[in-house]
Amino acid sequence: MLLVSAGFTAACTSTTGGAASPAPSASAPTGASTPDPEVPKVTGSPLDAGKYVAETCSIVPQDVLASLRYTDAGEYQPQGNTPTTQAGPSCLWKLRGEGIGLSVILGTGNRDRGAGGLAGAYAAYRQGVITRFLERAPDVEGYPAIYVDVQDERSMGSCGLDVGIADDLAFDVYAQGYQGQDDSCAAANQVAASIIKTLKGA
Repeated sequence: MLLVSAGFTAACTSTTGGAASPAPSASAPTGASTPDPEVPKVTGSPLDAGKYVAETCSIVPQDVLASLRYTDAGEYQPQGNTPTTQAGPSCLWKLRGEGIGLSVILGTGNRDRGAGGLAGAYAAYRQGVITRFLERAPDVEGYPAIYVDVQDERSMGSCGLDVGIADDLAFDVYAQGYQGQDDSCAAANQVAASIIKTLKGA
């Protein structure tokens, strides 16, 4: 996924300085690019997220959300034509009054524009327009992953994790407002792993 986050930009702002702190997905550069040898490939069976395009909030199991203290229903946002909805459908959960939030974005919109998968995130990073931080992350349940954001804010408690589930499709998990890198990225990784398990069973 690429550039700015779909749901998180509008719905959740950073607790420091009051500025929006977007996650790393949403709109993608148009046009196909030549294959980037640095982009990690999906070596496992590609996963189909089509079932969750209209039910994105149900892609994360309730027990996983509860373990992270999210008890309210998520806020679903369908894919649209605005900069914050182009990447694909999303769901946002918030711990009200705590400045803590979690979003999941399915990159189906990026895929449909030919800029999907982790390759799209690398292309945005190479352009350096908005995505200025990208780092390889440990695989999630056998699927390649990267940390990506407008800038590296993991030490400030915000962690964006993109996971490739097909060479042309990725999903993004963005955890914001946590205590630090270990806390935020652990939450993002836990949710990402649960999504992979959900998709394998779908």
